[in-house]
Amino acid sequence: MFFDTHTHVNVEAFELDLEETLQRANENGVTHFAVVGFDTPTIQKSLELSALHDNIYSIIGWHPTEAGVYTKAIEEKLQQQLIDKKVVALGEIGLDYHWMTSPKDVQEKVFRRQIAISREHRLPISIHTREAMEDTYRILKSEMFYGGIMHSFSGTVEDMYRFLDLGMHISLSGVVTFKKAVDLHDVAKKVPLDRLLIETDAPYLAPVPFRGKRNEPSYVRFVAEKIAELRECSIQEIAEATMKNAKELFELR
Repeated sequence: MFFDTHTHVNVEAFELDLEETLQRANENGVTHFAVVGFDTPTIQKSLELSALHDNIYSIIGWHPTEAGVYTKAIEEKLQQQLIDKKVVALGEIGLDYHWMTSPKDVQEKVFRRQIAISREHRLPISIHTREAMEDTYRILKSEMFYGGIMHSFSGTVEDMYRFLDLGMHISLSGVVTFKKAVDLHDVAKKVPLDRLLIETDAPYLAPVPFRGKRNEPSYVRFVAEKIAELRECSIQEIAEATMKNAKELFELR
């Protein structure tokens, strides 16, 4: 059984076949999903899905590419939504220096504000960092929070150990199946089994053999298979460990 700890089945790409997508995932052993909302419409859709499905949970927050439009009204609404019993983490939050839709100082301000909100609600955080590893580490090191996830981790083994020291979990996506992702292959071999999570980030980052196509939660199996291959262990061991880790982090029974 697999827990896809980061998926976006709440976006337009799944509008026409969402139920079929979820059914395919179940048929492929995906028994739990964390659907991530990152702006007003996707947060609302995540909450609707988690209310409808026992095995779907919500992670909600304000994405760094949307930091420029973050307002007091948005924050007040987010505060209310975080009370929902199916919300298991605040995210994805962080820094994105690739798209740079907002200045760095604006992104940092919104990032730090949401970390503070996560403390108020005693929720773990899900971190998005793109071309901003050093600043992400600097900010997290200076803040107090209740654990969290380095979503679709893309750093080196050295980066991994630094974030592990801060109490973070390392989540690997379909990128780990890419032939040239040698740093991530090393991470997959060395990350402590009790701090490992798996995800799809669907509809993005589809694993081999579906690279370049729409990703979906059923493909999380390929992430687990690649990690098992790299660690020279069974896929069952990866499935059991990552399920246990996710349930403990999200405080699920």
